Amino acid sequence: MGIVLPTLFAVLAATSNALATVLQRRAALTVPQSHGFRPGLILDLLRRPVWLAGMLTVIAAGVWQAIALATGPLSLVQPLFVLELPLALLFAALMARRRPPAVLLLELSVVVAGLGLALLSAAPAGNRTHVAIDRWLPVLAACAGAAVALTAVGLSRPPGRFRAACVGAATAICFALTAGLMKTSVHILTDEGIGGFLASWQTYAFGASGVCAVLLLEHAMQGGPLIASQPALTLGDATVSFLLGVLVYEEHVRAGWWLLPQLLGIGLIAAGVLALARSETGSL
Repeated sequence: MGIVLPTLFAVLAATSNALATVLQRRAALTVPQSHGFRPGLILDLLRRPVWLAGMLTVIAAGVWQAIALATGPLSLVQPLFVLELPLALLFAALMARRRPPAVLLLELSVVVAGLGLALLSAAPAGNRTHVAIDRWLPVLAACAGAAVALTAVGLSRPPGRFRAACVGAATAICFALTAGLMKTSVHILTDEGIGGFLASWQTYAFGASGVCAVLLLEHAMQGGPLIASQPALTLGDATVSFLLGVLVYEEHVRAGWWLLPQLLGIGLIAAGVLALARSETGSL
C-alpha cells in the first residue's frame, strides 16, 4: 500500500481541484475585470453561489491532499496534480454542453500517458516528515520572490493569455509551497496533536501561502482563458513540488538509464500541453 493510498487521494484531490477551477472561473467572469491586484475581488465572488460551490470543492481537495501528503512523498503526490489540466478541460466542455472532440481526448491521453511514464520511471520514494527552518528559509525567500515578480509582470499587462499564464505560474508556486509546508504540519498534527499543530510555524506559513494562492488563482482565472492559466498552474505546481520534494525533503528518484523514460514522459506531457494550448477548448 506504499504508493496506492497517496496516489488514490492525490487523484481525488486533482479531480476536485479541476472541478473547482472551472466553477471559480465561471464565477470570476461574472464580476468586473480588475486591472490590478484587487483583494476586494473575493468580496464580489462571495455573492456568487457558483464560486461558493467551487470553494467547497477546494476544501474537499485540501482534505484529500493532506491525506496523500501524510502517506506518500511530495515528489509523487503533487506531480499527479497535472491531471487537473485534462480534467478541467473535460469539465469545462461538459458544463458548456459540448461533446469533447476526439482530437482533444487524444491530446489529453498523451498528457496522462506521459505523466504515468515519468512517475513510474522516477519511482519517487521517501517520506521525511520534518525539515529544519534553516533549510526552509532560502526556499521561502526564493518562492516568495518568484511569485511576486510573476504577479507584477502579469498584472502589468492587459487581460489575455500572457497575463493569465504569469499569474497562473505565481499561483502554482504558492500552491506548491503550501503543499510542502502542509506535509510537515500534517505529521505534526498526527504526532503531537492539535496543540503541536497550532504551535508550529509551518501551520501558519502554509495557511498564509494557501490564502495567497487562492487570491492569485481568482486573478488568474479572471485574467485570461483557462487554457493559458491552467497549464501554467498545474505544470508549475508539479515542477516546483517535485523540486521541493527532492531538494527540501530529500526524497529519492531513479537515476541512470531511468532518466531516458523519464525524459520521454516529460516530453509527452509537454507535447500534450502544447497541443492543448492550440485547442479551441481554451475558449471555454
